[in-house]
Amino acid sequence: MSVAVLGAGAFGTALAVALSRNGPVTLWARDARALMDTRQSPRLPGVTLPDAITITGDLAQATACETLLLSVPMQQLSGLLDRIATPMQGRALVACCKGIDLTEGVGPSALIAHHQPDATPAVLTGPSFAADIARGLPTALTLACGDGAAGRSLQAQLSTPVLRLYRSDDMVGAELGGALKNVIAIACGACIGAGLGDSARAALMTRGFAEMVRLATALGARADTLSGLSGLGDLTLTCTSDLSRNFRYGLALGRGEPFDPTVTVEGAATAQAAAKLAQDHALPLPVCTAVSDLTQGRLTVRQAMDTLLSRPLKDE
Repeated sequence: MSVAVLGAGAFGTALAVALSRNGPVTLWARDARALMDTRQSPRLPGVTLPDAITITGDLAQATACETLLLSVPMQQLSGLLDRIATPMQGRALVACCKGIDLTEGVGPSALIAHHQPDATPAVLTGPSFAADIARGLPTALTLACGDGAAGRSLQAQLSTPVLRLYRSDDMVGAELGGALKNVIAIACGACIGAGLGDSARAALMTRGFAEMVRLATALGARADTLSGLSGLGDLTLTCTSDLSRNFRYGLALGRGEPFDPTVTVEGAATAQAAAKLAQDHALPLPVCTAVSDLTQGRLTVRQAMDTLLSRPLKDE
């Protein structure tokens, strides 16, 4: 089956590079001409796009492929879905973005179901940095799809000798793990940036993970999904490496430094969405709520920490 990646950011380009080792791949980019001319992505320094990748700025050409990987920022996903005019009957749309849509309050699989109801939605997520995938370093991800047969087909199609996909039918759990870990990564970055130490980071990761499970299960996910690659695995990677954009953004907040506004930080929007969901479902999500307030300038890092530390003592 033919494969196209829609979105030539770092992750989308890295996926195209990895999958081109299996066969031809189409990569749709808004700045297609520059990529065609240089075969180099400014998002992935040192990586040359293989000849097996066809670069195009024509969305209709890309969406003629049978399997589409959607690798645009979460807040742009609904707009992209509305632009796909090719009939999607019997074809898979695989979301490779992590977050919660601020307008509709749902994750990518629900957006696909709403905007392209004839397609088969799936989610590709897990602990990964684009540079590692592009370089061919071993990586394991979760492929979640509610249709068992489609999930098995996608797992076989999108796996490579060094990109190992584990299949799940819990799309809600997989996508919420990938979304909410970004919120906790901002908190951990702010903690380290403010000089609060590794012990405080460990506490934030642990209590943040409890919030991830609490919200995900309230929205219909299985708790064990959050203990896998798409939850705990991704949380561990993102909260402990300055290669994570969300962690670096938190570092800048903690240090009181400016952050590059051109860099997409999905966790900031996700924190707002999570705080609203917490309110709507009467769920205690103090870390997520604190990050929402912090990223919107309603709290300083010190005030956010004081808020968390002054909560009533409780059983674990």
